Amino acid sequence: MQLVTIAGRFHALTGALDDPATRAVDVTTLTGLDADPTAFLAADGLGRLTEHDPAAVARHPSIALAGADLDPVVPRPRTVWAVGVNYRAHAAEMGREPPSAPTLFTKSVGSLIGHGAAIVVPPCVTQPDYEGEVAVVIGRTARDVDEDDALEVIAGISIAHDVSSRDHQYTTGQWSWSKSFDTFCPLGPVLTILAGPDAVPLDLGALAIETRLNDVVVQSSNTADLIFSIPRLVAWITQGQTLLPGDVILTGTPGGVGAAQDPPRWLRDGDDVAITVAGVGTLRNPIRRTGS
Repeated sequence: MQLVTIAGRFHALTGALDDPATRAVDVTTLTGLDADPTAFLAADGLGRLTEHDPAAVARHPSIALAGADLDPVVPRPRTVWAVGVNYRAHAAEMGREPPSAPTLFTKSVGSLIGHGAAIVVPPCVTQPDYEGEVAVVIGRTARDVDEDDALEVIAGISIAHDVSSRDHQYTTGQWSWSKSFDTFCPLGPVLTILAGPDAVPLDLGALAIETRLNDVVVQSSNTADLIFSIPRLVAWITQGQTLLPGDVILTGTPGGVGAAQDPPRWLRDGDDVAITVAGVGTLRNPIRRTGS
């Protein structure tokens, strides 16, 4: 089962995201719970939702998915964690040794936008770069989680674009600042649920990820290249901080970023960036530059 967020409310899909016939059913109709994504996850809404026969979902009142504006799949998480230099190929292209521990930072919740919304690059950014990433959404309160138990606290998988201002990153050394500008964190379009009778079978250790810039492949990899696996990241973070339902973890970007090209390929006005994760979908956003 996959969820989208429309007007701040979770909706269950009756079919594939790219199928014009697919409808979206408000989860309150299915469960009686608050459809706000964070509140729904905190109330164990996924447990209630996955009790439904997937075929029965389509018989409930619904809206057309085609033409709907999609919010970030979790519009107001408490925290968006991100991980730097977590693919071996990316570490190599940046001339860095693989880190001995996860390099964590946070992105501002205010940087979140949905599928199809424009990434707006302000005049103060001269080196905007793309970073396609697998995103993890936490489904229950989690502290001191063992790696072997990590899947039990994950609600599902989505897709993120960790847009980065390399000039600010290199000048200030501050990753959170240089990656938290308004619109610099597209998240979506769907949340692919990991549990239940209609769950999409995903191997989190072998998820293919591809980034296309104007339909040209610029990143192509697999989570098998992660230095720190998704379960390891959950365990590492929860040794020091409690993760709450709706929290998001961006797991790192593969090799192929614009900064590593010769010459560097920075994002330009009118560019189109599409990030695909196998079994999840495609997150697509246009680039818009504002005047000086």
